[in-house]
Amino acid sequence: MSGAGLLRLHDVKVSFGDVEAVRGVGYEVAAGEVVAVVGESGSGKTVTAMSLLGLLPPTARVTGRAELAGRDLYAMTPAELRAVRGGEVGMVFQEPMSALNPVFTVGDQLVEAIRAHRDVTAAAARDRAIELLDLVGLPAPRERFRAYPHELSGGQLQRVVIAMAVANEPKLLIADEPTTALDVTVQAEILELLRDLRSRLGTAILLITHDMGVVADLADRVVVMHDGRVVEQGSAAAIFTAPEQDYTRQLLGSVVSLSATATSGLERALSADLSVGPGHVAAAEHPAVASVPDVPAEAPLLRVADLSVTYRGRFRAIAVRAASGVNLHVEPGEVLGLVGESGSGKSTVARAVTGLLAPTGGSVHIGDTDVTRVRGRAAKALRRRIGVVFQDPLSSLNPRTTVGESVATPVRLHCAVSSSEVDGRVAELLDSVQLSPSLAGRYPHELSGGQRQRACIARALALNPDLLVADEPTSALDVTIQAKVLDLLRDLRHEFGFACLFISHDLAVIEQLADRVAVMHRGHVVEQGPTKDVLTAPAHAYTQRLLSAAPVADPEAQRRRREAWRQLR
Repeated sequence: MSGAGLLRLHDVKVSFGDVEAVRGVGYEVAAGEVVAVVGESGSGKTVTAMSLLGLLPPTARVTGRAELAGRDLYAMTPAELRAVRGGEVGMVFQEPMSALNPVFTVGDQLVEAIRAHRDVTAAAARDRAIELLDLVGLPAPRERFRAYPHELSGGQLQRVVIAMAVANEPKLLIADEPTTALDVTVQAEILELLRDLRSRLGTAILLITHDMGVVADLADRVVVMHDGRVVEQGSAAAIFTAPEQDYTRQLLGSVVSLSATATSGLERALSADLSVGPGHVAAAEHPAVASVPDVPAEAPLLRVADLSVTYRGRFRAIAVRAASGVNLHVEPGEVLGLVGESGSGKSTVARAVTGLLAPTGGSVHIGDTDVTRVRGRAAKALRRRIGVVFQDPLSSLNPRTTVGESVATPVRLHCAVSSSEVDGRVAELLDSVQLSPSLAGRYPHELSGGQRQRACIARALALNPDLLVADEPTSALDVTIQAKVLDLLRDLRHEFGFACLFISHDLAVIEQLADRVAVMHRGHVVEQGPTKDVLTAPAHAYTQRLLSAAPVADPEAQRRRREAWRQLR
């Protein structure tokens, strides 16, 4: 350890009625140390952390000891615990938008957090809040002080939440999935910020995550939890290079990470000018230059030509061009990976392809049919050819409808079949995505995240579409579930023969699944070509930055990649 024991957990148990969520957990966090707690959803890692600050519901029963600098957190009075929360221990929650009050500015919320623990004037608290926004690297902190949460990006919101958590210079920072669903470039910035705060303020960090690349990047020690118990703990180097337990080996084996070929390709790109391979095209660096089309297919299933989408500003607000001059194609049976950070235009292109958004220029063809011009019965027939898997399965399934009925809806709308035939088709579809047909009668909240995503895939394939549009279908899933979903998509692709436009910010996932890849930046396709060529010989500076920001589950390799990322910032 790097210092004296700051947090010590002894035989911590948490139960909800008859359900034991945490079973005799014990680990330590030293002053100035980063300890990562990893495991699948339901392993008890977040419940254990929430118990430290008394944030569990009243139905929870907590036993054991949790000593912060020698004082038992579980034995504290509510008033004592309130002083600890935000004072001695800061908390970074998984979803920053839900952690902030939408009706107050971020500045007001920061001031409140400061004055709750310090006897300072409103003016002094305001100055401290602006100082904190600057500390976490938020641009134009005085302007951002007056912004509401919905006016900031996901990465900016996470910085605000971190600023609030460190406002009173806590001894311990608990970070619960602080980078989940963030782009790799934003994730790299957040990890650099946490590393900087640790060295500047000497804050210990308890990091809760399922992303082993993040663990390799930041953690000194690792605690592995499974089924409410600690199954293994040790230094990050030891856990990654010589795990002792089968579960740890299984967890590490499920990690989807960039191949050694791709990571070495980045190093070559930094040291030499790369020639562009066959069919591998990079647009000019300047974002105003239109994207250059990849080598066209003879008869593509999907053809996007010079697509532009502008969101008109309301009340004299400036219009935003989300996509400009985009050229893409997907051949029958092919998977095209579309990558880029948030705001690059990926989802805008997907919405235009599926007909959910009218473009302001260009065309989108599925076969010989122009999606942007089709109406009436022709539009209904076209929808049968496109299946869509959305990013968040919980919000894309009707909470008041059973899973079976959600999967059956496309069949009922487009096919003249009997109820018994619909039920048979639903059972067949659920079986194809490795879900038991007995789950058809359950509601979405009664399924796990991985099961819900499988149900969404089953619904998307209900009409045997020619094209599947998958928008971030594996983000925020545990590594083991993510690996299973990727295997499932590969198997289904071979079984059903559909083409796929696969949208992701995870380059490792793209490398596993896509035949070709297109990279978007500020509404433009800046590079595209065969996946191997783009990831091993990135010709565009933005692609190089994306590759360098993607973490890998190897502490030593990640250290080298972190240095490469710093060169390209």
